[in-house]
Order: sequence, then C-alpha cells, then structure tokens
Amino acid sequence: MEGKKTKVVAVIQCDFAKERCSGFACLDSFAKRIDAFKGYPADSGIIAVPFNCGGCPGRRIPRTVAHLVKSAMKKAGVEKDEIVIHLSSCMVTDNGHYPPCPHLGYIEKMLERKGVAYRKGSYGSKTASSRRREGKYEPFEF
Repeated sequence: MEGKKTKVVAVIQCDFAKERCSGFACLDSFAKRIDAFKGYPADSGIIAVPFNCGGCPGRRIPRTVAHLVKSAMKKAGVEKDEIVIHLSSCMVTDNGHYPPCPHLGYIEKMLERKGVAYRKGSYGSKTASSRRREGKYEPFEF
C-alpha cells in the first residue's frame, strides 16, 4: 500500500464466474484480512466495492473504474491514489470456475491507462490451493 492510505478496495470479478458465484468468499477474505488482503489494516474504515468485468474482454471495466474514481472523490473525498483494485482469484488463477482469464493482459492495460493501482488475487480457495500443490493448477502466490 504505497502512497496515501488506502480508503477503497474494489474487487473485480469474472462475469461468467458470477453466474455461479455470489462473490461472498472474496469479500469475506477482505473482511477477515486474509489471502490477498493481508496487508490492509483491520478496522481501518476501508470501503469494499465489488463489481464484475462485464464480460469478455472486460468491457465494463473502464467505465466502472472511471465511475468509481469520480464517485469516490465526489462522495467521500477519496483520491485516485487511495483506491486499490483487486482482480479476483477467479480471473487470475486456475480455479474451480475456469483457467485464468484469457484477457488478463488487456484488462491490466486498461487499469494502467486509468491510472489506478491494482493487484492480482482475492480469495484463496483451499481446494484450488491443494490442486496447485498437486500440480493440477498453475502456481499462484497471494
């Protein structure tokens, strides 16, 4: 968490995975400050904002990120450098939903163009972690 103190953590989830997944595990990991959210201080008042990518190739991301940045500033005085976006585990890892998103490079480029900080990962599934250790899924470190 470089720069100013993080005030908003957004979690982008795969649109296809959201047809099956509520996103509970990602936000539960954030609330408990585990897995990809270990570095955020507990009880810090950070706002969690979940949204989905809008379908391939991440078509909703530029518009939603722009809206998030604008709304965070207007409604809460949060600057762009106080926002961190997490690409959910369903997008960046081999998992029970799918392999990693084939459009990940494009999505990262869009986030870079928007000038927002981002990180890979959210929830660390025990099943997927076990399958990584067994060599069935690609390795991933939170």
